[in-house]
Amino acid sequence: MTDEWMDSDFEELDEEVDYVEDFDEGEDDIITLLNDNGEEIDFVEIAGIAHNGNFYAILQPVELLEGMDEDEALVFRVKRGPDGEDKFEIELDDDIIEAVFEEYNRLLDEANNE
Repeated sequence: MTDEWMDSDFEELDEEVDYVEDFDEGEDDIITLLNDNGEEIDFVEIAGIAHNGNFYAILQPVELLEGMDEDEALVFRVKRGPDGEDKFEIELDDDIIEAVFEEYNRLLDEANNE
């Protein structure tokens, strides 16, 4: 994954962003995150991946962000906040991002072969 998305509005997101909406059962899993300007950005949850004792969400913006291709997605580390809400922290470590996508692709291949 390239760092092109860093030139977009997305770079303004806090290191930890708040989870705003619950998933709607039966509909696309939409997660709304707030950037540091208080603007809401909607994401579709592509997958949740466990890796090295942490949980990561692969999210794709509903509206394409500047510098991102249609098929790109972002990796967020998900943590439980003291208030019990999920907190999403953008993952910037290329090795972790690569490992999360590798696990996602492995699981996809495994599901397609069943």
